[in-house]
Amino acid sequence: MSEAMNDLGTHLELKRPDCVLSWAVAHGELTVEVAPANIAGFVEFLKVDQTCKFNSLIDITAVDYPGRAKRFDVVYHFLSMYQNHRIRLRIQVREEDLVPSIIDVHPSANWFEREVFDMFGILFSGHPDLRRILTDYGFRGYPLRKDFPTTGYTEVRYDEAQKRVVYEPVSLVQEYRQFDFMSPWEGAEYILPGDEKTKEGAK
Repeated sequence: MSEAMNDLGTHLELKRPDCVLSWAVAHGELTVEVAPANIAGFVEFLKVDQTCKFNSLIDITAVDYPGRAKRFDVVYHFLSMYQNHRIRLRIQVREEDLVPSIIDVHPSANWFEREVFDMFGILFSGHPDLRRILTDYGFRGYPLRKDFPTTGYTEVRYDEAQKRVVYEPVSLVQEYRQFDFMSPWEGAEYILPGDEKTKEGAK
């Protein structure tokens, strides 16, 4: 399988040098670094080229690297049922960059791109309906960014007096933050149940 993946990587580099920045095979899987501006054309090439025939889009996701200038990796996974091969495409983009949509090539990319937008805030140019898909209306922030607070920004609850759902800024009381379930990792100075047996065994 690794030999077939190496052959495929060489084929892609020769056929589309305008798109392929680099490629590597690891654990029997081919990963190709692609120029962001050429992603849609390269995806179409993968679909129609007789050596490739990657006609099934499996997933689109992203990875956040806050310390990089090009903060995000947008990652595409494709399957060729004809060749029984899988391929991973990766592009690096800045927070303000627009990523060309691949909906015209793979209509199933619609919800995948909306999910990446919803979770990471990455914008896809040419997408006909780019809006949130998993979070609620009016949701603030992008949950899968590494700088997103674990508590979020907004608390949603049902208000019995108003008889409706209300949105409020998150406010955690201090008692909630300071908890101790008899954990020695918290520096407990008391004897935990069962510790007395250790002392008896040492005598």
